[in-house]
Amino acid sequence: MTHAHATLPIVDLALLDSDRVAFQDSLRTATHEYGFFYLVGHGIDAATRNRLFATARDFFALPEADKFSVEMLRSPQFRGYTRFGGEYTQGAIDWREQIDVAAEYQQLGDDPAYLRLDGPNLWPSALPAFRDVVTDWQRRCSALGLTLMREWAVSLGAAADVFDEAFAERPSTLLKVVCYPGRDNSQDRQGVGAHKDPGVLTLLLVEPGKGGLQVEHNGQWIDAPPVDDAFVVNIGELMEYATDGYLKATMHRVESPPLGSERLSVPFFFNPALSSVMPQITLPEELAAQASGVTTDPDNVISGTIGENMLKARLRAHPDVARQHHADLIG
Repeated sequence: MTHAHATLPIVDLALLDSDRVAFQDSLRTATHEYGFFYLVGHGIDAATRNRLFATARDFFALPEADKFSVEMLRSPQFRGYTRFGGEYTQGAIDWREQIDVAAEYQQLGDDPAYLRLDGPNLWPSALPAFRDVVTDWQRRCSALGLTLMREWAVSLGAAADVFDEAFAERPSTLLKVVCYPGRDNSQDRQGVGAHKDPGVLTLLLVEPGKGGLQVEHNGQWIDAPPVDDAFVVNIGELMEYATDGYLKATMHRVESPPLGSERLSVPFFFNPALSSVMPQITLPEELAAQASGVTTDPDNVISGTIGENMLKARLRAHPDVARQHHADLIG
């Protein structure tokens, strides 16, 4: 697979106030043709974004003992800190450290098995501000995600509230605060290996000036460096399911930054309740003619139930946590 010089489209949320139809058209076109786009005009100010990155730096600067006190191995719900080399994509090690924070709900049992994913987060006591800053970011991104879902619905010929019920109770959001260390060119450059997101929608904030994200487009990898004041947005497998493949979840990866530097990013995954089944939209005839069906892959079966899609992804990505807490699910 070679590299191309195409760039991701830019979608301006500010158009909602002046030309809603134009916004919906650009949203639908970007995700049909690329599955990814830059979102500007989102209304989250620079001071809030800078505070998030400053808090991320403070977390990663903590002594190892403080980070390991919230290590994911302590969490059956796959929450908490993962050290360098502790996560896998396509069976290969991802070279990054991170902390995973999800929506917190009381557990409802373990049948079906994906209900095990509900539960508490592991909050670093050595950095009390972390919880407030991350919780505020979750709230802001959830509101933005719901706005996008309603505009997508209309752009696809459905009622604006067609997705609302799936998100009405216990939405299963997930946030990662990630640090990629620099590596020299003689090393494997996999920060995160090529993958598709298993959920609905991802809002990614990348530290200004830090490249590394690459997106597959027409059989080639295109670079997706950060754009000023923009999120990188992509759809996951559940939007592919909802549109019978008119919108496709897109492969993407991250290459490690150069030696002597690092790269911070905060992906936010906006997903419905674990037990929700994603509604399947009846597309207008002209769009349905371009829907190629849901991807068929025996090694990665796409389910319309968010919990099933999320559980398979977590078990694969964190085999140490799976062995420790969910041995019955991995044989």
